[in-house]
Amino acid sequence: EIGIAIYSQRDWGKGIGRKALVPWITHLFESLEIERIGLTTWSGNPGMIRCAQAIGMQIEGTLRKVRYYKGVYYDSIKMGVLREEWFASNLN
Repeated sequence: EIGIAIYSQRDWGKGIGRKALVPWITHLFESLEIERIGLTTWSGNPGMIRCAQAIGMQIEGTLRKVRYYKGVYYDSIKMGVLREEWFASNLN
């Protein structure tokens, strides 16, 4: 599992997540004998879901209403990308 945190809302939507995740995922696949890299986010963070999908990650599962924030339950979103998918893309 990988993840990032961009705390300041001023920095959201500027492509920082993509700029960080693409080289990190490439490095992990190149340096480790792994076939899959996962990322977990929540339905209350649609920007992260869009970012992960934009770099080729797919939604692999949803745990419904497992995160509680400010009086609302949210889903946990499991995403992932396989080695062959990653290296077949034009991102790395």
